[in-house]
Amino acid sequence: MKRFDLSLYLVLDPDLCRPLGMVETARLAVAGGVTMVQLRDKNASSGQMIETGRALKTALSGTGVPLIVNDDVEAAIAIGADGLHVGQDDRDAQTARGLIGPDMILGLSVETEALAAAVDPTVVDYIGAGPVFATQTKPGHKPPVGLEGLARLVAATSLPAVAIGGLKTGHVEAVLGAGARGLAVVSAICGQPDPQVAAHQLSEAIRKARS
Repeated sequence: MKRFDLSLYLVLDPDLCRPLGMVETARLAVAGGVTMVQLRDKNASSGQMIETGRALKTALSGTGVPLIVNDDVEAAIAIGADGLHVGQDDRDAQTARGLIGPDMILGLSVETEALAAAVDPTVVDYIGAGPVFATQTKPGHKPPVGLEGLARLVAATSLPAVAIGGLKTGHVEAVLGAGARGLAVVSAICGQPDPQVAAHQLSEAIRKARS
């Protein structure tokens, strides 16, 4: 049984993380309450992804927090990552699952109800639903779905969903109320003066919303 907690899902951005670097940002964020970490760097080579990923794996060792690699199957396998996340424009989920095997966590981005409904729960473990709001961290993203759209995406699938796209602490209650299991954030933690404090504030907001 794959164990993962989508509550507070950090997507690392190399530019936003530059002041501290992705590894140190992730380490601090996990200390603050992040439950999953995704390495996303669209401009890195597989070699660079593997180097960063191995350093992240070491930093996360013993925390129980899974490391997910965005899109790069070869890097995910070489790193020994806990999972892979693919988008609709990357390779299809079935092919990705065939490459990574049955034990790795597989996440899939979905932007429409039709896509959410079409996801095969025997192949994919969770969906990334959104973007909820417009975001600067992913140029050319699909139109924002808003909170009502998020609720529809979540309702269209039996899989657990993590919401993504322009999310901040003030959105926690509404996002969880829409049925998402958690929030995926980039700029709300990456590039903040203190990633640990930023993560803790989000984590506390999630805890309070659930209590």
